[in-house]
Amino acid sequence: MRETHPLRHGMGVSLATKALVWPERNMSCSCGSPTLLVSRLLDQPIFNLPPMRCHHIDQYGDRLLSWHIISTTNEEGEAMCSDQSLRLITPQWPAPARVAAAVTSRTGGVSNGPWQSLNLGDHVGDDATAVAVNRQRLQQQLALPTIGWLQQSHGQRVVTPTATDRCADAAITRDVLQPCAILSADCLPVLLCDRSGTVVAAAHAGWRGLATGILEQSVAAMGVAPTALLAWLGPAISQRHFEVGDQVRHTFMATDRAAASAFRSSRPGHWFADLYQLARQRLSAVGVTAIYGGGECTFGQPDRYFSYRRDGTTGRMASLIWLRP
Repeated sequence: MRETHPLRHGMGVSLATKALVWPERNMSCSCGSPTLLVSRLLDQPIFNLPPMRCHHIDQYGDRLLSWHIISTTNEEGEAMCSDQSLRLITPQWPAPARVAAAVTSRTGGVSNGPWQSLNLGDHVGDDATAVAVNRQRLQQQLALPTIGWLQQSHGQRVVTPTATDRCADAAITRDVLQPCAILSADCLPVLLCDRSGTVVAAAHAGWRGLATGILEQSVAAMGVAPTALLAWLGPAISQRHFEVGDQVRHTFMATDRAAASAFRSSRPGHWFADLYQLARQRLSAVGVTAIYGGGECTFGQPDRYFSYRRDGTTGRMASLIWLRP
């Protein structure tokens, strides 16, 4: 257990940290505890504070962002955090032991407003400081040395996580502890690995990316037989909430008439599109038949997922896959 120190609820001075704190109304942590903000540090910078931080005490440079009073105590009566880890989703698929993967939910971060709380997108209008803290928190939780974030554009370019130019919608690697990570908030995240655990990839597959071949490009870049690959489909908007126009349907059917089965008529000139089925069709067409996941709905679970179609201004979740040493 991480070392903690006694801390009383309410306004006061913590002698251990020599920081004046007071409760802020109408604010709470993702674990349900009331929030405390630091007024000022009396005589020492944050990075020299004693080891009394819990998971919900965040720092950025030499500035303490927020302090969360803990509602539970350990056996010695010391304050401790009631939720010491991010709420991550672990893919359920028969990937080899060397392959690790995780998907974030929207909880466990420091962002406020429509980005509350674990927004990992730095391009959606959120405070840059909050995004930096959220990204650092995720990196620490997963014990990764770095995360190479992509600049996604709904295209078909595939790069490595360490590429200088990371304007792409998929990443691939054979290096250990170099995660492939993509952001989404309705678009479909697709994680890929080979059965031997030697190569992994992550693809951002919205309808545009699916139509232009991001999955096909990702499979080709992995350099192994498609039949040796496993694919996992992460949280995306479900068919019942994803209405598109005739042009989207025509785009898919122009290259595969079977794509018609992934569209259900909603009203004249409009269709409900099934991203999961479209992805399965695309993967199967290039020889990837071991496909898992699917079935979640980002739109229909506002407490768990960000959704651009539902909210407009919102945050982004991350889907990551990497090779263990």
